[in-house]
Amino acid sequence: MKYKYNNFYEMIEENAKKFKNKPAYFIDNKKVTWSEFKKLVDTFARAMHLMDVKKGDKIPILVNNSLEFIIAMQGIQKIGAVAVPINTFLKEEEIAFILNDIEATMLVASKKLENNIKNIRKKTNVKKIIWEGDIDKVDEENISFSEIISTFDSHEVIDTPKLDDLASIIYTSGTTGKPKGAMLTYKNIFSNILGVNEIINITNKDRFIAYLPMFHSFTMTVNLLLPMYSGSAVVIIKSIMPFSNIIKQTLLKKVTIFTGVPDVYSALSKAKLPFYFHWFNKVRFYVSGAAALPAEVLKRFQKKFKRAKLLEGYGLSETSPVVAVNRAELQKPGSVGLPLPGVEIKIVNDNLEEVSVGEAGEIIVKGDNVMKGYYKREDATSQTIINGWLLTGDIGKIDEDGYLYILDRKKDLIISKGVNIYPREIEEICLKYKGIKECAVIGMKDENAGEIPIAFIELEDNVKVNELELKKFLKQHLANYKIPKYIYFIEDLPKNATGKVLKRKLRKNLEKYINKTKNNL
Repeated sequence: MKYKYNNFYEMIEENAKKFKNKPAYFIDNKKVTWSEFKKLVDTFARAMHLMDVKKGDKIPILVNNSLEFIIAMQGIQKIGAVAVPINTFLKEEEIAFILNDIEATMLVASKKLENNIKNIRKKTNVKKIIWEGDIDKVDEENISFSEIISTFDSHEVIDTPKLDDLASIIYTSGTTGKPKGAMLTYKNIFSNILGVNEIINITNKDRFIAYLPMFHSFTMTVNLLLPMYSGSAVVIIKSIMPFSNIIKQTLLKKVTIFTGVPDVYSALSKAKLPFYFHWFNKVRFYVSGAAALPAEVLKRFQKKFKRAKLLEGYGLSETSPVVAVNRAELQKPGSVGLPLPGVEIKIVNDNLEEVSVGEAGEIIVKGDNVMKGYYKREDATSQTIINGWLLTGDIGKIDEDGYLYILDRKKDLIISKGVNIYPREIEEICLKYKGIKECAVIGMKDENAGEIPIAFIELEDNVKVNELELKKFLKQHLANYKIPKYIYFIEDLPKNATGKVLKRKLRKNLEKYINKTKNNL
């Protein structure tokens, strides 16, 4: 794969020349042109330089969705430092772990998140905090973001990064143990940008909307950097709520590429939208990522939104993040599509031997999108990347046309009496039952079977479901050994920032749910 740029700043430079007065970003009622954006990035980069930030330094960004997030990220990367976006939903202890892991002495943070980091200086080596938002006191330790970009000049800073240099560290959600930092180079991310662009063919006339958290790898690559590659404008939405504002901005700002997570498409497929939205919106592609899209949601969405394609993709932070995407010309329900151009996928058994077409096994990935490794975790890197192949920990299969299907997470696999049970299969059937909003199936230890499936179900508002009737329905579609032994109806399934159900929390609180159900009997 040939790469046009060495780093992201080169894209900004070219856009500022080619599309000087064209909008790069829309936020609230304002617009920022490419030339204005370049100057803001240059100014922030100059400030970083004067604060003695050097190439290779890791600079964490704990900032809500905003233009400032993008300016900080690009300014940090312009001088060869490494941007480390942090999940804004984390608590202080979790944030402190990341800051100590990267040995941070500086932090860029939103004033609105101040409560999350009240004692962060005591728990880490952070001395300086650059605050996005209004602050009461400005001094050497508390610096105003707005003052930086309005005070400093924007002289050029040399030593810009190369293609194989580290661009960003994305910390995993830490489903087991402490989170690990996936080290992504410019080449890793550019390979994703080029691959997705080849499939969707983005132009400078396209407009994206960014309302998903910017700290997430999916948003970073697909919503922020992909449009930067083509000179497309991005509509920045500060918060997902109220959702009606996202619909309004999609229409008013003539958004053409709409990205989201399954929760969003599930809501859209059921929402009562004004009739004119279907007639006047300019969306040509809806893209789903970050979590598995239930087939039932895809079916409902396609029936309702007939003028555009909903393309489901698959990826993970360690692959920058996209691995596979469905194609507009042939989309298979239940599949996440074909590998991205330049990406290889294999399905292997426990001995890492490739299995037959249609047979289930672990998905392994090879290509320029595969991360450099986990930061300061050589042990974890050597267990995850073997001979250039990344072991994803996901179970899948590939059909005769090369389309990939995600069956489940390897760690979520339920083995009952020696037989494999894939929770996702049960969840997909549950979602077909009227009144069920979401479902998560996990395994519970059992003396006789080894493990048995149990289901946690979140219902639609003001809906009641009879458990016996539900089990009767499931028996029409599933083998008896796949029927959940117990079904727990809960108010809200625990989720991460992108709407992925946190099954580890369900496992952790399993006893609590069982006892609560017993008490209600």
